Amino acid sequence: MSEPPIVSVERLEKVFALKGRGAARAHVLNDVSFAIARGETLGFVGESGSGKTTTGRILVGLTPATSGAITLFGHTITGPSGPAELAKARSRLQMIFQDPNAALNPRMRVADSIAEPIDIAGAHSRTDRRDRIAEVLELVGLPPDSGNRFPHEFSGGQRQRIVIARALALSPQFIVCDEPVSALDVSMQAQIVNLLLDLQQRFGLSYFFIAHDLGVVRIASSRIAVMYAGTIVEIAPKRELFAAPQHPYTSALLNAAPRPDPSYARPRVIGGEVPSLVNPPSGCRFHPRCPSVMERCRVEIPKLKATGPGRATACHLFDAPATQSAPKLASAREG
Repeated sequence: MSEPPIVSVERLEKVFALKGRGAARAHVLNDVSFAIARGETLGFVGESGSGKTTTGRILVGLTPATSGAITLFGHTITGPSGPAELAKARSRLQMIFQDPNAALNPRMRVADSIAEPIDIAGAHSRTDRRDRIAEVLELVGLPPDSGNRFPHEFSGGQRQRIVIARALALSPQFIVCDEPVSALDVSMQAQIVNLLLDLQQRFGLSYFFIAHDLGVVRIASSRIAVMYAGTIVEIAPKRELFAAPQHPYTSALLNAAPRPDPSYARPRVIGGEVPSLVNPPSGCRFHPRCPSVMERCRVEIPKLKATGPGRATACHLFDAPATQSAPKLASAREG
């Protein structure tokens, strides 16, 4: 019998009321479902405003869900008993934020910033607290005396290591990584991603890895979920997704990614803009920009359905009768 997922999300919805706009509502998440196994990294990619960060904030309890069910470590953290269950699980989940400058209080020494979750949980004695701070600093590649300094005395990459050290302070099992390397240069991005992968291997961590850089996601993730306008349009193991994307939006994302090959002729980028989440289009939210749009796409919302081992796609192109083969979309490897 396989081990249950460490995180399970079913039909997650999030609607925000817009201040000063009467009854206007932004439908930020719509019918989002996924699971994350122990020791796995689920990459979450999509354009800005697709709902990636909102999903991550809901997972750690910073933003309430409008509806849907979230199971964390076998306990449901949504519904009437949700707050109490989330409080019990708090020490086992953490979040790494995008901007280390904003995540660290410039007036607090590094040791005190790292110790914040320890102090809130009341989990360690004074001696254990000091030892744990030194331990997590060493885990992220910083000397123990770093704790006596202030954030401005470190480089951007070192500050992100401090943020990671704070996330590790209570020995979590699940970490939401909200674009943890987007504020860093390319060489530092590789170092931080490798650090996260090393920590995952050593401690069996599970990651929810939010990013817009497909190259970073390809290195960091086990599976990848592609978000568009608040919905998951495709989810698959990373090798299968990069080798043969199924959803037209996934194909467009991969083909638009920069490549270190001057001879590569980048395909035409799909025109149009991400739709308004206040007045989203009927049917498939991608249909106004889709090169393969059918009449059905304009009126019927496609469901996320299994399209192969370990993968699922929300697209009417894959609802063809069994006697017909699914259409072939441009692979990221093809010109």
